[in-house]
Formats: sequence, structure tokens, C-alpha cells
Amino acid sequence: MTFDVSAVRALYPALADGHAYLDGAAGTQVPVTVIDAIAGAYRAGIGNLDGAFAASRRSDVIVAQARAAVADLVGGSADGVVFGPSATALAYRMSEALSRQWTTDDEIVVSRLDHDSNIRPWIQAAGRVGALVRWAEVDLATGELPAKQYADLVGPRTRLVAVTAASNAIGTRPDVAAIAGYAHAVGALCYVDGVHATPHGPVDIAALGADFYATSAYKWSGPHVAAVVADPALLETVWPDKLAPSSNAVPWRFERGTLPFADLAGVTAAVDHLAGLAALGAADGPVAGATRRERILASMATVEAHEAALFARLLDGLADIGDVTLYGKAARRAPTAFFNVGAVDPGAVAEHLASQGVNVWNGDNYAYELCQVLGLQSEGAVRAGIVHYNDASDVDRLLSGVAEMAAR
Repeated sequence: MTFDVSAVRALYPALADGHAYLDGAAGTQVPVTVIDAIAGAYRAGIGNLDGAFAASRRSDVIVAQARAAVADLVGGSADGVVFGPSATALAYRMSEALSRQWTTDDEIVVSRLDHDSNIRPWIQAAGRVGALVRWAEVDLATGELPAKQYADLVGPRTRLVAVTAASNAIGTRPDVAAIAGYAHAVGALCYVDGVHATPHGPVDIAALGADFYATSAYKWSGPHVAAVVADPALLETVWPDKLAPSSNAVPWRFERGTLPFADLAGVTAAVDHLAGLAALGAADGPVAGATRRERILASMATVEAHEAALFARLLDGLADIGDVTLYGKAARRAPTAFFNVGAVDPGAVAEHLASQGVNVWNGDNYAYELCQVLGLQSEGAVRAGIVHYNDASDVDRLLSGVAEMAAR
């Protein structure tokens, strides 16, 4: 199946500025369909939910459509999609609610590989009730998170295992299904941070064994909205703090305050955009009549192949430049490079690349624990990430800029 990156790029107004947007790991640009969907919601008129008037009913439809879209994206149930302002906010919300069932006899397992938003909320919740925290460690030579260590970490006292589906720093994609299997064998829950994994390939939360799966729309060409997806029956067993008059129903009881209705229209548009990528400018796209879920799986498989080719170009190019240290070399990786150039401050590298019209990040990127064990706690490293609208020229411009810094 072909992938027409030129046609894809033409859909993104921001890319017209000529910059190489290799900062997608921190947030993507949005296509015109998402911009139009958000503006269209405001233009048509929206109101709060459950009203007797047309603007309110439009909001009702927007929310229902957004839940269905996210469910199609990750293979979940629309009734189990909980929206929130960020994955971090939702992790705190869920950790506060779930930890009410924990005691001093219980344990949780977190990993050094994760973004801090899938570590700190759980540690803090465990601390409030006196539960024990166990740590899964990263193999520093490879960047892998060995699944076998969970056989020793998980036991009859374990209540929850929190793990990432892809590192937002070094890209490592652990064997989440195996890790979840250890959790489920003792009756524990598995909370999977899918924020960095979702933009880069097909997602099936059932195959992963994720009891909770977090994703952020702004990482896959949508607005700044996040979601946690779970089985509605599981959510029925969890009671968060909420206002007395607000709904007790699932998933509504987890959503504090009024939802961002126009942004949710953008969420649906972003999922539809992803679902159409494989067919864009291609004669061998999904067959007519395919469901949106089927089109998403086909498109994201095509995205994965496109990004893998660019990532190989990036890794080979960095390897050819002297004095570049690349962190992590896991067998399965999201297309994200975390590197330093000699003893040059990573902030200076990012500034130089910015002067060349190349957007990258520097620092720990909230992979706080990982940077601690890698010895990068002071300045972190440079991060460049591939997303589906990047092309070979983006990668080549980055490599040219890094080579200039290495030659100084």
C-alpha cells in the first residue's frame, strides 16, 4: 500500500512555513479538516448538554461522535471513552479514584521508562495510602524494558501495573501484552500510557491487555484533548470525586466540568483524517465499504511503514556523524531519536537547528526517571521525532544541522 506524503503535507497549513517539524513527539500540527471542524462547531452554535434547543443537541451529537471515533482508533468501546484536558490530568483523576481501594498491604509497579505522568500520580497515590511501590528497570545498554522482570515484581499483593506502550524519549516499545499478562495473572490492573504509541501504528487495546489506555489527540493531529479508554464494566466499579448534581453514569462521572465541545468535533475530524491516509492519492487503499476501524488499521499500518523508512534514514545519518551519542536501541521502537552531540549543550543544538528551520526538543521531555538512570539529569538530550507528515527533506535538514554542530 502506497503513502503519498506530498498529498498528506498539503493538508497541513502550518507546514507552509517551510520548517521541518520534527517536534511531533511533543505535539503535532493539525490538518485543515480539523481546523474546519472546530471552527464549524462554533459557527453553527453549540450549547451545554441535554438541553431542549438545537445548539445543545448539536453538542450531544459532537460528544457521542468523538467517543465513537476514539473507540475506533484504539479498538475500544465508545461507552468507555473518558475525556479530559490531558493524559496527565486523567492519570491523576484515575489514580485518585483507584487508590481508594488500596491499603498498606497492597503494591503497585511502575517503570523507569515511562513519562512522569504515568509514574508520579501512581507513586503519590500509593504514598497517601501506604502502598508499596516497585520499580521495573530499563536495560541501559539497549533501552529495553525486559518483560521477564515482571515475574519477580508482580505478586499477590499487586493491585496495578503502570507501563508505557512507547517511550516518549528513546522510543522503546515494550512487550505490553506480556507485562499485562503478569498483572492479570494475579488479578491486578494494567494502566497503559499510549500517548506516544498511538500516532505511530495500529492500536488494539484488547491485544495489548490494557485495562486502561491513555491517548492524547494532539499527538495524532487533533486538538489538545486526551482520553482514557476502558471497559465500561470496569469503569462502573470505580468512583471518582464528583459534583453532587453531575451524572453518576459511566463515562460521564469521570469528566469534571463542561467538555470542550468544539475541540471534540476536532477529535472526530482527526480520527477521520487518520482513517483516510492510506486511501489518499492511492489506488490500493482500503476497499470500498470498509468500516472506519478497518480503514484506521490499514492507514496506520501504512503510516508505520512510512515512518520506519524515515527513521532508518535518520538513524543511519546520525551514525555517520562523528561524536553523536544516541540513547536506546530497542528492537521495537517508535520513530523517536534521543541524542547528544559531543559535549555541546542540547539546548544549543536545538537553537542551532531552529536557526536552520528545523524544530526539535531538548531536555528530559518529562522522561525524568529515564534521564536520571541514563546520567542525563542535568541537561537531558536532543529529541527528534518522525510523524506521518514528515518527509526525507525534513530528515536531511536535521542531519545537515547536526553535522554542522559536530564539526565545530
